[in-house]
Amino acid sequence: MAEPLLTYRGVVHPWHCDHMGHMNVMWYSGKFDEATWNLFAELGITADYLRTASRGMAAVEQHITYQRELFPGDTVTVHTELLEVRDKVLKARHTMRTGSGETAAVMILTAVHLDTGPRRATPMPPAVLKAARDLLPAT
Repeated sequence: MAEPLLTYRGVVHPWHCDHMGHMNVMWYSGKFDEATWNLFAELGITADYLRTASRGMAAVEQHITYQRELFPGDTVTVHTELLEVRDKVLKARHTMRTGSGETAAVMILTAVHLDTGPRRATPMPPAVLKAARDLLPAT
């Protein structure tokens, strides 16, 4: 079974917090988004590839479950595991944890690989598909 990848490491800054004193939901989404781009880069879906191949990635579904508040000064990590790989689609689970290892939030993300000209789903390159399938849990 492939181990989840460390795709994000950061800290909660005071400006991430709302009037309740905890990290606002927009920042959970932002940290998960950064984790997503690190996952893509790990698979070969880099900014250079996207520009030169006229390709894009689009989130088509996201579900976040909030399990613990985060406060200024908390350190966080996101570990990511792929759940499903299809020719045009990746589905992943991001788990955000505190520095002490408590789960703060979980996001399930479905993303589609696009041709940016017609804005239509298109198959990922074979090397990307192989890299992604190599990260799937053994069945």
